[in-house]
Amino acid sequence: MSAAGGASAASAGAATAMAPGQTADLTPRDFQAIAAIMYQDARISLSEAKTTLVQSRLARRLRKFGLTRFCDYVDLVHNDAEERHAMVVALTTNHTHFFREPHHFDHFRETVIPTLQRKQGPIRIWSAGCSSGEEVYTIAMCLLGPNRSHASWLRNADVRLLATDIAPHVVESVQRGVYAENVAAGVPEPYRSSWMKPTQGGFIMADEARQLVTAKVLNLFEPWPLKAAYDVIFCRNVMIYFGDPAKEELEHRFVEQLAPGSFLYIGHSERLIGPAASKMRSCGHTIYQKPESRA
Repeated sequence: MSAAGGASAASAGAATAMAPGQTADLTPRDFQAIAAIMYQDARISLSEAKTTLVQSRLARRLRKFGLTRFCDYVDLVHNDAEERHAMVVALTTNHTHFFREPHHFDHFRETVIPTLQRKQGPIRIWSAGCSSGEEVYTIAMCLLGPNRSHASWLRNADVRLLATDIAPHVVESVQRGVYAENVAAGVPEPYRSSWMKPTQGGFIMADEARQLVTAKVLNLFEPWPLKAAYDVIFCRNVMIYFGDPAKEELEHRFVEQLAPGSFLYIGHSERLIGPAASKMRSCGHTIYQKPESRA
């Protein structure tokens, strides 16, 4: 944290402490300043309809620094890169569950996995905007199969699943691989009994699943440290928070990161636009394939 930025803002706001439960007023000017940072750093578009959400989510950040005015908090994040990132994370929505949008996983199991089992060479799959990991571990369980005998093909295969998110705390959740009982209830049998183990307060992913997954913090609009071409990319219910220019940019980068013949899964209310739309073919609802290269 920037000591100068944190101290000056804190002293400015400490003059009139807020009563317990009181929330600072978010003025239109302060909202626009915060919205501009969100767009610049994460391409997230915040409409004025989100004013109450922004106010409530950032109230804890103001209390942390003893601030009573959003204008002082805006000054702080302009001068403190660490808190600026914390603000972006606080305003990022993380919501997911196991086997969400099941038609994607039906297609993945029935169409994609057989081609991966025949592939010579490394297999790379990316869960972009992974949240707390239910998506990437659903992918892992599909690859492992409904029981341990089905997982035998993985013993001699080079399979790696990458899970990325802008929020460090959810990336840590992926690394732990521990889920509450009510969350794990969304995993159908026999996958749950094969690849999740009871632990205190819930379930932990089996070693076989966790060993497939690498979780990293990544802002999708910063450079990607990805060397390999990917066989499958899942980026679902992430782009609903972006405007069309950001969607077009991101989708184009996804297509460029895919190997020929590979697949892209996006959210149920999302669509491909711009150059990406002409470079992919639809093969199901919000399922796309990159055509094979022509000789």
